[in-house]
Amino acid sequence: MTPDSAHTIYRQLFASITSIMYGQDDAVRKLLAGLCSGGHVLLEDFPGTGKTTLAKALAASIGLAFKRIQFTPDLMPTDILGMSVYDQNARSFEFRPGPIFSQILLADEINRASPRTQSAMLEAMGENQISIDGQLHDLGPLFFVVATQNPVEFRGTYPLPEAQMDRFALRLSLGYVDAATEAAMIDAQHQQHPLSQLRASTDLAGILAVKQAVQQVYIKPELTRYAVDLVRATRQLPGVQLGAGPRASIALVKTAKALALFEGSEFVKPEHLQELASSVIAHRLVLSSQVKYSGASAESLIAQLLHDTPIPA
Repeated sequence: MTPDSAHTIYRQLFASITSIMYGQDDAVRKLLAGLCSGGHVLLEDFPGTGKTTLAKALAASIGLAFKRIQFTPDLMPTDILGMSVYDQNARSFEFRPGPIFSQILLADEINRASPRTQSAMLEAMGENQISIDGQLHDLGPLFFVVATQNPVEFRGTYPLPEAQMDRFALRLSLGYVDAATEAAMIDAQHQQHPLSQLRASTDLAGILAVKQAVQQVYIKPELTRYAVDLVRATRQLPGVQLGAGPRASIALVKTAKALALFEGSEFVKPEHLQELASSVIAHRLVLSSQVKYSGASAESLIAQLLHDTPIPA
């Protein structure tokens, strides 16, 4: 697929989703960068900001298999992965796949499940496969997780461990829209939700072709080193107990390639890396209590790094 063809598919997909998600152009753009670069996305925001609607609009715009798992404290790993059930007629065990066997999976309120259940997602998100009873099950050429969590509600939740957070290429926040946009949302839903009328603007083959095109986008060695320098610098920051690892460097470069392609460019620019740095790196940092109480945030630390790290000529 040529860059122009891939850009056309992106524009159609972007237009389809933003026809439902009012005022969320930046989040949609980054979400698609996560999808087309082979990553997963964590949506962290308050209730009612459209996190679930965004995942549904994405699936409907591509015509992919979509499943939603409502994470709760009593959810078990087998409720996600599936299990082997004994068939009396065949006198053998038959594997019955769980909802993780989908192309787009919405893990709703993922931090409400126990650590044991959360860990069931690690292999799937990292290796695109799961292991059940010693057997490997491939999840197909496209497996994309959109997880949600509420950043201010801690009662009855289990914070995601560092290994789980590191599996997400991006963490995004939708935020509240302005008054005019909120009024437009209300007007659009007088009769029915616009999501019910959304039609696919591309298909699985189109997305897989875009993913291949993303891999062909060129990035200069100097910019690759710039991405590495940004990530490595987080490991030396005062007050950061755990900096970002190599998976962050990989995600930053891959998603930057996707953004470049979306803009019709055949190469990555420094601005692409800078735009994505906070979304890719911040959620991987573990800050000391002293830094948190001082009012600093992971995002502010990344902003300072971007200011201090020289940009390659």
